[in-house]
Amino acid sequence: MRTRIALAAALAAGALALTAAPATAATTATGAAAAPAAKDCGELKLTGALPAPPAGMAVQQQVSVGADCKPVLGEVRLVPAESGAVAARSAQAAVEAGTTRQFKSASEWYDCCNIRMTGLYTTSSWTTDGTRISAANTDATQQWNREPWNAGWSLKSATKNTDCTADCTVSHTQADAEFTYKGIFDVTGAWYANTMHSFIDLNADGTATCRFETETRHTFIGWNWQHSCQ
Repeated sequence: MRTRIALAAALAAGALALTAAPATAATTATGAAAAPAAKDCGELKLTGALPAPPAGMAVQQQVSVGADCKPVLGEVRLVPAESGAVAARSAQAAVEAGTTRQFKSASEWYDCCNIRMTGLYTTSSWTTDGTRISAANTDATQQWNREPWNAGWSLKSATKNTDCTADCTVSHTQADAEFTYKGIFDVTGAWYANTMHSFIDLNADGTATCRFETETRHTFIGWNWQHSCQ
């Protein structure tokens, strides 16, 4: 019951904090071409936290860069996860057997044409008897958009750290990814950069939470950040 109440509160509140640097005019033609209004909105920093959804469901939220360069906060939505019915049955069986739970998160940046530029993803599994975690594992992967002629977004660095993988009440994981861009919109490689951080907590009672942070060096009208967990 406590979990359902917390989930409902988070869905109603749209659990996200926003900070944005002042917008500046575009200084290069290549940078300006990435935005419909040819306006550089400057650096943007976002943080968000989502509640763990019920089995077979996913919780997600989108933040868009508005016409005035200010972040537009979308509602927290509860939607069926991929293969939701199968996931729900598997999760229920796991609860009844007191065995393994699974949890996934995603943090993605899309441009104004809804093309995914960069993404950071985690996949977790942990075994618990309800009071202690006997084994926990979280993997992190990254994806990025490439263009013809060996151009586009690139992964600059990626790290992952988990503080406990066995015999604990909670397992914390931080996954980080830094991306750069060199391609049709900027041939110098010095204009764009996306940094993403995902924080995953796996609890002995079988619940989990996901929290996110992201920073962009330059952001444009119509860009949107999508994050979710299931």
